[in-house]
Amino acid sequence: MKKRWKLMSICVSLVLLLAALPASAGELTEVTLNEVAHSIFYAPQYAAIELGYFEEEGIDLTLVNGFGADKTMTAVLSREADIGFMGSEASIYAYSQGASDYVVNFAQLTQRAGNFLVAREEMEDFTWEDLKGKEVLGGRKGGMPEMVFEYILKQNGIDPMADLEIDQSIDFGSTAAAFTGGQGDFTVEFEPGATTLELQGTGVVVASLGVDSGYVPYTAYSARKEFIEENPEIIQKFTNAMQKGLDYVLSHTPEEIAETIQPQFAETDLETITTIVKRYAEQDTWKENLVFEKESFELLEDILQDAGELEQRVPYEDLVDTSFAEKAAE
Repeated sequence: MKKRWKLMSICVSLVLLLAALPASAGELTEVTLNEVAHSIFYAPQYAAIELGYFEEEGIDLTLVNGFGADKTMTAVLSREADIGFMGSEASIYAYSQGASDYVVNFAQLTQRAGNFLVAREEMEDFTWEDLKGKEVLGGRKGGMPEMVFEYILKQNGIDPMADLEIDQSIDFGSTAAAFTGGQGDFTVEFEPGATTLELQGTGVVVASLGVDSGYVPYTAYSARKEFIEENPEIIQKFTNAMQKGLDYVLSHTPEEIAETIQPQFAETDLETITTIVKRYAEQDTWKENLVFEKESFELLEDILQDAGELEQRVPYEDLVDTSFAEKAAE
Protein backbone atom coordinates (compact mmCIF):
# COMPACT_ATOMS: atom_id res chain seq x y z
CA MET A 1 0.00 0.00 0.00
CA LYS A 2 2.80 2.36 0.94
CA LYS A 3 4.57 1.53 -2.31
CA ARG A 4 1.40 2.32 -4.26
CA TRP A 5 1.01 5.73 -2.57
CA LYS A 6 4.69 6.47 -3.13
CA LEU A 7 4.35 5.58 -6.80
CA MET A 8 1.27 7.80 -7.14
CA SER A 9 3.12 10.64 -5.44
CA ILE A 10 6.01 10.32 -7.87
CA CYS A 11 3.59 10.31 -10.84
CA VAL A 12 1.82 13.45 -9.59
CA SER A 13 5.19 15.18 -9.12
CA LEU A 14 6.24 14.28 -12.65
CA VAL A 15 2.98 15.61 -14.08
CA LEU A 16 3.38 18.90 -12.23
CA LEU A 17 7.01 19.18 -13.33
CA LEU A 18 6.15 18.56 -16.98
CA ALA A 19 3.33 21.09 -16.81
CA ALA A 20 5.78 23.73 -15.61
CA LEU A 21 8.23 23.12 -18.43
CA PRO A 22 8.14 25.10 -21.72
CA ALA A 23 6.30 23.46 -24.59
CA SER A 24 8.38 20.85 -26.37
CA ALA A 25 9.29 21.19 -30.03
CA GLY A 26 6.46 18.86 -31.01
CA GLU A 27 3.88 21.06 -29.27
CA LEU A 28 5.01 24.39 -30.67
CA THR A 29 2.69 26.36 -32.95
CA GLU A 30 4.34 27.47 -36.16
CA VAL A 31 4.10 31.23 -36.75
CA THR A 32 5.61 33.16 -39.66
CA LEU A 33 6.66 36.75 -38.95
CA ASN A 34 7.53 39.01 -41.86
CA GLU A 35 9.62 42.00 -40.76
CA VAL A 36 10.01 45.19 -42.77
CA ALA A 37 13.80 45.08 -42.41
CA HIS A 38 16.43 43.22 -40.39
CA SER A 39 17.87 45.96 -38.20
CA ILE A 40 19.36 46.40 -34.73
CA PHE A 41 16.63 49.02 -34.39
CA TYR A 42 14.40 46.09 -33.45
CA ALA A 43 16.69 44.70 -30.74
CA PRO A 44 13.87 43.58 -28.38
CA GLN A 45 12.55 41.24 -31.06
CA TYR A 46 15.91 39.56 -31.56
CA ALA A 47 16.46 39.34 -27.82
CA ALA A 48 13.13 37.51 -27.55
CA ILE A 49 14.24 35.11 -30.28
CA GLU A 50 17.73 34.44 -28.92
CA LEU A 51 16.59 34.07 -25.30
CA GLY A 52 13.93 31.52 -26.24
CA TYR A 53 10.94 33.59 -25.18
CA PHE A 54 8.85 32.50 -28.17
CA GLU A 55 9.49 28.84 -27.40
CA GLU A 56 8.52 29.50 -23.78
CA GLU A 57 5.19 30.75 -25.08
CA GLY A 58 4.76 27.70 -27.31
CA ILE A 59 5.66 29.37 -30.62
CA ASP A 60 7.98 28.06 -33.31
CA LEU A 61 8.82 31.36 -35.02
CA THR A 62 9.96 31.67 -38.62
CA LEU A 63 11.40 35.12 -39.36
CA VAL A 64 11.32 36.47 -42.92
CA ASN A 65 12.78 39.77 -44.15
CA GLY A 66 10.20 41.62 -46.23
CA PHE A 67 12.56 44.36 -47.47
CA GLY A 68 9.96 47.12 -47.21
CA ALA A 69 6.54 47.77 -45.66
CA ASP A 70 4.71 47.36 -48.97
CA LYS A 71 6.15 43.87 -49.44
CA THR A 72 5.51 42.93 -45.81
CA MET A 73 1.90 44.04 -46.08
CA THR A 74 1.48 42.01 -49.27
CA ALA A 75 2.84 38.93 -47.48
CA VAL A 76 0.34 39.35 -44.64
CA LEU A 77 -2.67 39.98 -46.88
CA SER A 78 -1.78 37.04 -49.13
CA ARG A 79 -1.41 34.78 -46.05
CA GLU A 80 2.27 34.11 -46.71
CA ALA A 81 2.89 35.51 -43.23
CA ASP A 82 0.77 35.28 -40.09
CA ILE A 83 2.10 38.48 -38.53
CA GLY A 84 3.68 41.54 -40.09
CA PHE A 85 6.11 43.97 -38.48
CA MET A 86 6.18 47.31 -40.27
CA GLY A 87 5.23 50.96 -40.14
CA SER A 88 1.54 51.30 -39.26
CA GLU A 89 1.02 53.61 -42.21
CA ALA A 90 0.78 50.42 -44.30
CA SER A 91 -2.28 49.30 -42.35
CA ILE A 92 -3.91 52.69 -42.89
CA TYR A 93 -3.25 52.52 -46.64
CA ALA A 94 -4.74 49.01 -46.89
CA TYR A 95 -7.83 50.01 -44.90
CA SER A 96 -8.33 53.19 -46.95
CA GLN A 97 -8.18 51.16 -50.15
CA GLY A 98 -11.16 49.10 -49.00
CA ALA A 99 -9.52 45.81 -47.97
CA SER A 100 -12.24 43.63 -46.43
CA ASP A 101 -9.89 41.54 -44.30
CA TYR A 102 -7.69 44.49 -43.31
CA VAL A 103 -4.82 44.24 -40.85
CA VAL A 104 -5.07 45.31 -37.23
CA ASN A 105 -2.13 46.59 -35.16
CA PHE A 106 -1.87 44.80 -31.81
CA ALA A 107 1.56 45.80 -30.48
CA GLN A 108 3.76 48.88 -30.98
CA LEU A 109 7.51 48.39 -30.46
CA THR A 110 9.38 51.57 -31.43
CA GLN A 111 8.39 55.10 -30.46
CA ARG A 112 11.09 57.00 -32.30
CA ALA A 113 12.28 57.07 -35.89
CA GLY A 114 15.27 54.78 -36.33
CA ASN A 115 17.17 56.62 -39.04
CA PHE A 116 19.90 59.22 -39.05
CA LEU A 117 21.06 61.99 -41.34
CA VAL A 118 24.58 61.34 -42.58
CA ALA A 119 26.81 64.05 -44.08
CA ARG A 120 30.11 63.65 -45.90
CA GLU A 121 32.06 65.44 -43.21
CA GLU A 122 31.78 66.60 -39.60
CA MET A 123 29.29 69.45 -39.06
CA GLU A 124 29.43 70.42 -35.39
CA ASP A 125 26.93 73.26 -35.76
CA PHE A 126 24.55 71.45 -38.12
CA THR A 127 21.04 72.82 -38.54
CA TRP A 128 18.33 71.60 -40.90
CA GLU A 129 18.81 74.85 -42.81
CA ASP A 130 22.09 73.35 -44.05
CA LEU A 131 20.08 71.06 -46.34
CA LYS A 132 18.83 73.92 -48.49
CA GLY A 133 20.12 73.57 -52.02
CA LYS A 134 21.56 70.12 -51.31
CA GLU A 135 20.82 66.63 -52.62
CA VAL A 136 19.66 64.07 -50.05
CA LEU A 137 19.24 60.36 -50.63
CA GLY A 138 15.81 59.76 -49.09
CA GLY A 139 13.32 56.94 -48.73
CA ARG A 140 10.37 55.48 -50.61
CA LYS A 141 7.47 57.88 -51.19
CA GLY A 142 4.73 57.18 -48.67
CA GLY A 143 7.05 55.23 -46.34
CA MET A 144 7.68 56.25 -42.74
CA PRO A 145 11.39 57.14 -43.19
CA GLU A 146 10.61 59.61 -45.96
CA MET A 147 7.48 61.04 -44.35
CA VAL A 148 9.19 61.61 -41.00
CA PHE A 149 12.11 63.26 -42.82
CA GLU A 150 9.74 65.61 -44.65
CA TYR A 151 7.82 66.23 -41.42
CA ILE A 152 11.02 67.42 -39.73
CA LEU A 153 11.88 69.66 -42.68
CA LYS A 154 8.47 71.33 -42.55
CA GLN A 155 8.73 71.73 -38.77
CA ASN A 156 11.92 73.68 -39.47
CA GLY A 157 10.37 75.87 -42.16
CA ILE A 158 11.90 73.99 -45.09
CA ASP A 159 9.90 73.05 -48.20
CA PRO A 160 10.86 69.45 -49.15
CA MET A 161 9.86 70.04 -52.76
CA ALA A 162 11.43 73.45 -53.37
CA ASP A 163 14.33 73.98 -50.97
CA LEU A 164 16.34 70.80 -51.66
CA GLU A 165 16.48 67.76 -53.91
CA ILE A 166 15.39 64.44 -52.39
CA ASP A 167 16.37 61.38 -54.42
CA GLN A 168 13.72 58.69 -53.89
CA SER A 169 14.82 56.44 -56.76
CA ILE A 170 17.22 54.22 -54.82
CA ASP A 171 16.04 50.88 -53.43
CA PHE A 172 15.66 50.43 -49.69
CA GLY A 173 18.97 49.32 -48.22
CA SER A 174 21.03 50.55 -51.16
CA THR A 175 21.38 54.22 -50.22
CA ALA A 176 24.57 53.72 -48.16
CA ALA A 177 26.30 52.08 -51.11
CA ALA A 178 25.11 54.85 -53.42
CA PHE A 179 26.36 57.48 -50.98
CA THR A 180 29.76 55.76 -50.78
CA GLY A 181 29.79 55.79 -54.58
CA GLY A 182 29.47 59.56 -54.63
CA GLN A 183 25.73 60.17 -54.91
CA GLY A 184 24.15 62.90 -52.79
CA ASP A 185 25.42 65.44 -50.29
CA PHE A 186 23.54 63.75 -47.44
CA THR A 187 21.80 60.41 -46.95
CA VAL A 188 19.08 59.23 -44.55
CA GLU A 189 20.24 55.89 -43.11
CA PHE A 190 19.05 53.15 -40.80
CA GLU A 191 21.53 51.16 -38.80
CA PRO A 192 23.90 49.54 -39.41
CA GLY A 193 24.19 51.76 -42.50
CA ALA A 194 24.87 54.99 -40.60
CA THR A 195 27.54 53.52 -38.32
CA THR A 196 29.12 51.58 -41.20
CA LEU A 197 29.54 54.81 -43.18
CA GLU A 198 31.24 56.39 -40.16
CA LEU A 199 33.56 53.43 -39.67
CA GLN A 200 34.49 53.54 -43.35
CA GLY A 201 35.26 57.21 -43.09
CA THR A 202 32.78 58.03 -45.86
CA GLY A 203 30.13 59.72 -43.71
CA VAL A 204 29.33 61.32 -40.35
CA VAL A 205 26.02 61.24 -38.46
CA VAL A 206 24.95 64.86 -37.97
CA ALA A 207 21.34 64.42 -36.79
CA SER A 208 18.91 61.83 -35.46
CA LEU A 209 15.49 61.83 -37.08
CA GLY A 210 14.24 60.01 -34.00
CA VAL A 211 15.24 62.87 -31.73
CA ASP A 212 14.16 65.71 -34.00
CA SER A 213 10.77 64.25 -34.92
CA GLY A 214 9.79 63.47 -31.33
CA TYR A 215 7.78 60.43 -30.31
CA VAL A 216 6.09 58.75 -33.29
CA PRO A 217 4.58 55.24 -33.62
CA TYR A 218 7.24 54.07 -36.02
CA THR A 219 6.79 50.29 -36.18
CA ALA A 220 4.16 47.87 -34.90
CA TYR A 221 3.05 44.24 -35.15
CA SER A 222 -0.14 43.54 -37.05
CA ALA A 223 -2.17 40.66 -38.46
CA ARG A 224 -5.28 40.19 -40.54
CA LYS A 225 -8.48 40.94 -38.62
CA GLU A 226 -9.75 37.44 -39.35
CA PHE A 227 -6.52 35.80 -38.18
CA ILE A 228 -6.67 37.67 -34.86
CA GLU A 229 -10.31 36.72 -34.33
CA GLU A 230 -9.62 33.06 -35.08
CA ASN A 231 -6.29 32.82 -33.21
CA PRO A 232 -6.37 35.15 -30.19
CA GLU A 233 -4.24 32.73 -28.16
CA ILE A 234 -1.43 32.88 -30.75
CA ILE A 235 -1.49 36.69 -30.80
CA GLN A 236 -1.42 36.76 -27.00
CA LYS A 237 1.51 34.34 -26.78
CA PHE A 238 3.41 36.27 -29.44
CA THR A 239 2.80 39.54 -27.58
CA ASN A 240 3.86 37.96 -24.27
CA ALA A 241 7.16 36.88 -25.83
CA MET A 242 7.76 40.35 -27.25
CA GLN A 243 7.05 41.98 -23.90
CA LYS A 244 9.68 39.72 -22.34
CA GLY A 245 12.16 40.78 -25.02
CA LEU A 246 11.33 44.42 -24.40
CA ASP A 247 11.73 44.00 -20.63
CA TYR A 248 15.14 42.41 -21.19
CA VAL A 249 16.39 45.25 -23.38
CA LEU A 250 15.13 47.92 -20.99
CA SER A 251 16.87 46.26 -18.03
CA HIS A 252 20.28 45.41 -19.53
CA THR A 253 23.30 47.34 -20.76
CA PRO A 254 24.06 47.93 -24.45
CA GLU A 255 26.99 45.54 -24.08
CA GLU A 256 24.78 42.77 -22.72
CA ILE A 257 22.10 43.37 -25.33
CA ALA A 258 24.65 43.38 -28.16
CA GLU A 259 26.10 40.06 -27.03
CA THR A 260 22.62 38.54 -26.84
CA ILE A 261 21.49 39.58 -30.32
CA GLN A 262 24.84 39.15 -32.11
CA PRO A 263 23.83 35.78 -33.66
CA GLN A 264 21.18 37.69 -35.60
CA PHE A 265 23.88 39.92 -37.13
CA ALA A 266 26.75 37.55 -37.84
CA GLU A 267 28.19 39.93 -40.45
CA THR A 268 28.52 42.76 -37.90
CA ASP A 269 31.19 42.81 -35.19
CA LEU A 270 30.21 43.04 -31.54
CA GLU A 271 31.67 46.52 -31.04
CA THR A 272 29.57 47.93 -33.88
CA ILE A 273 26.41 46.27 -32.58
CA THR A 274 27.10 47.71 -29.13
CA THR A 275 27.59 51.21 -30.57
CA ILE A 276 24.29 50.99 -32.44
CA VAL A 277 22.33 49.62 -29.47
CA LYS A 278 23.70 52.40 -27.28
CA ARG A 279 22.73 55.02 -29.85
CA TYR A 280 19.16 53.72 -29.98
CA ALA A 281 18.90 53.32 -26.21
CA GLU A 282 20.08 56.87 -25.56
CA GLN A 283 17.34 58.34 -27.74
CA ASP A 284 14.59 56.38 -25.93
CA THR A 285 13.72 54.27 -28.96
CA TRP A 286 11.72 51.47 -27.30
CA LYS A 287 8.46 51.71 -25.39
CA GLU A 288 8.07 50.36 -21.85
CA ASN A 289 5.08 48.36 -23.02
CA LEU A 290 3.59 47.42 -26.38
CA VAL A 291 0.32 49.34 -26.05
CA PHE A 292 -0.44 51.42 -29.15
CA GLU A 293 -2.11 54.52 -27.71
CA LYS A 294 -4.73 56.54 -29.56
CA GLU A 295 -2.65 59.72 -29.33
CA SER A 296 0.20 58.01 -31.17
CA PHE A 297 -2.13 56.78 -33.90
CA GLU A 298 -3.57 60.27 -34.38
CA LEU A 299 -0.04 61.73 -34.63
CA LEU A 300 0.72 59.17 -37.33
CA GLU A 301 -2.36 60.30 -39.25
CA ASP A 302 -1.20 63.92 -38.86
CA ILE A 303 2.11 62.99 -40.48
CA LEU A 304 0.37 61.10 -43.30
CA GLN A 305 -1.96 63.99 -44.04
CA ASP A 306 0.89 66.48 -43.86
CA ALA A 307 2.73 64.38 -46.45
CA GLY A 308 -0.32 64.31 -48.70
CA GLU A 309 -0.67 60.52 -48.37
CA LEU A 310 -4.02 60.41 -46.53
CA GLU A 311 -7.19 62.12 -47.70
CA GLN A 312 -9.54 60.90 -44.97
CA ARG A 313 -8.67 59.82 -41.44
CA VAL A 314 -9.49 56.25 -40.42
CA PRO A 315 -10.92 54.95 -37.11
CA TYR A 316 -8.36 54.07 -34.44
CA GLU A 317 -10.79 51.51 -33.02
CA ASP A 318 -10.82 49.59 -36.31
CA LEU A 319 -7.06 49.42 -36.81
CA VAL A 320 -5.72 49.03 -33.26
CA ASP A 321 -6.41 46.37 -30.63
CA THR A 322 -4.62 47.06 -27.33
CA SER A 323 -6.05 44.13 -25.34
CA PHE A 324 -3.15 41.75 -26.01
CA ALA A 325 -0.45 44.30 -25.15
CA GLU A 326 -2.28 45.39 -22.01
CA LYS A 327 -2.52 41.80 -20.79
CA ALA A 328 1.15 41.14 -21.61
CA ALA A 329 2.18 44.18 -19.57
CA GLU A 330 0.30 43.07 -16.43
